[in-house]
Amino acid sequence: MSKLALFGGTPLRTTPFTSYNPIGEEEKARVAGVLDSGLLSGFIAEPGEHFLGGPEVRELEELTCEMMGARFAVTMNSATSALYAAVGAAGLGPGDEMIVTPYTMSASATAALAWGAIPVFADIDPETFCLDPAAVEALVSERTRAIMAVDLFGHPADFAALKRIAAQHDLILIEDAAQAPMASLDGKQAATLGDIGILSLNRHKHIHCGEGGIALTDDPELARRLQLIRNHGEVVVEPGENLASMIGQNYRMTEVHAAIAIEQMKKLPGLVARRQTQADEISRALDGHPLLTPPVVRDGVTHAYYVYATRLRRRENPQVSRDVLARALSAEGLPATAGYVTPLYELPLYQQRIGMGSGKGDQGWPFSLAPHVDYAACACPVVERLETQELCLLGNVHGALSDTEMADTLAILEKVGAGADQLHGVTATDLPGS
Repeated sequence: MSKLALFGGTPLRTTPFTSYNPIGEEEKARVAGVLDSGLLSGFIAEPGEHFLGGPEVRELEELTCEMMGARFAVTMNSATSALYAAVGAAGLGPGDEMIVTPYTMSASATAALAWGAIPVFADIDPETFCLDPAAVEALVSERTRAIMAVDLFGHPADFAALKRIAAQHDLILIEDAAQAPMASLDGKQAATLGDIGILSLNRHKHIHCGEGGIALTDDPELARRLQLIRNHGEVVVEPGENLASMIGQNYRMTEVHAAIAIEQMKKLPGLVARRQTQADEISRALDGHPLLTPPVVRDGVTHAYYVYATRLRRRENPQVSRDVLARALSAEGLPATAGYVTPLYELPLYQQRIGMGSGKGDQGWPFSLAPHVDYAACACPVVERLETQELCLLGNVHGALSDTEMADTLAILEKVGAGADQLHGVTATDLPGS
């Protein structure tokens, strides 16, 4: 048995893995054309054709609708902006509640706070890491107006169950599919599984234009409200339209960003397919692995693998620390991260209940509207167990790896699995540099 590099053995790989860069000559040429045109943004905040942006923005929206199978696409300058606009389009206001996972990027929840609404955190499914419908249903109250479901790591949430809950209680269902482009559930694309879906074009994602987001919907009224919120809608809204949430925002995408995104969108199916091929190869190698489980892919689901999320087999390895395991993989040359994010309800924003204004104690707005929501008592056992003890993310499954790099990845996983006994009883504080 080889001595693990973590304890002084020879690492299997000392050269960094290929970094992911989907930008090519197509994007450069398209941007050059926009620069030559001189029209870097096509938006004007007044009635007329320019209210909906310039030619690159409109082409991107048309292309996205075609590829995703949606009726309407509304581009934004970020996915965060798109999430905020989605909550506004859904009509949430002060004191309304939105049920959301605490195991996500912060904007999934603060999108509610932006409109004076209150995030209520529900636990997640231990296999898919997405909202647990039973936990959601237990939290529905007379104040609930929406559910924000996140397709974490690229696996769609259980939208069949969530749609039943939303229909029963007349709730808007928003899908944060930032990590799941080209994922699908029963043949339907992620970002089209709820009333409004959000894609991200941030630099970390499958495709990107630096910063950007796209909101998708089949509902013409929601599409109109998304367009209004994006572009200072109070100066364009017509008599008889819903004025709620029409305080001006500038969530507009530039023509430069749209140009990059168009060429990126064309590449998306191939880029995701390569991730899926590599992820499938790793999953086969992890079948029966002594330490790690491969990601679960539910029936009817196509996974997009934003990251490759494994779990420590704690029941079989009660004396192995997940944190030490991640460091052992990294020491061999395979980037691995222990855990994902701190549960959002543990952030000072929620624990101190101060959103806007200085506030005193629990009187910060909008939390003062919901004294019954106690974040200090909030507990999502599945989230907390995964984050502190089980989840281990592999950082190199992005489709750009060579055959040699894939072979090294599999060899590292095999070596660390074979050296499991070396990890027994070791804690992170026992390691050098701790």
